[in-house]
Amino acid sequence: MSTFEHTTLIQNINENLAPLRKAQPEAMQGFSQLARASMAEGAISAKNKELIALAIGITQHCSGCVGFHVKALHRLQCSRAELEEMLTVCVYMGGGPALMYAAEALNAWDAMSPK
Repeated sequence: MSTFEHTTLIQNINENLAPLRKAQPEAMQGFSQLARASMAEGAISAKNKELIALAIGITQHCSGCVGFHVKALHRLQCSRAELEEMLTVCVYMGGGPALMYAAEALNAWDAMSPK
């Protein structure tokens, strides 16, 4: 499990990707367009799509994904109860390593929660 602050992690990732966005604008715009289209409200709600994305990030052990998708879930007014229920599915499917990232997601959730 990571010991960093996810808001700073998100900022660092965005800053570190800036040169790639400049060097490869078409590819990076394509990725952004894919993300927007995939996460848009549809037959599955945007909030449920973000919960799915976070679950995948947790089971793939991606701390950046944890930060970005927790931030989005706050924006979409996800409840902590919804988050916790999804985390139990992650642990069921991913075992102990998923449990460690579930703890990371809860830490990110609390840190990004409006005060």
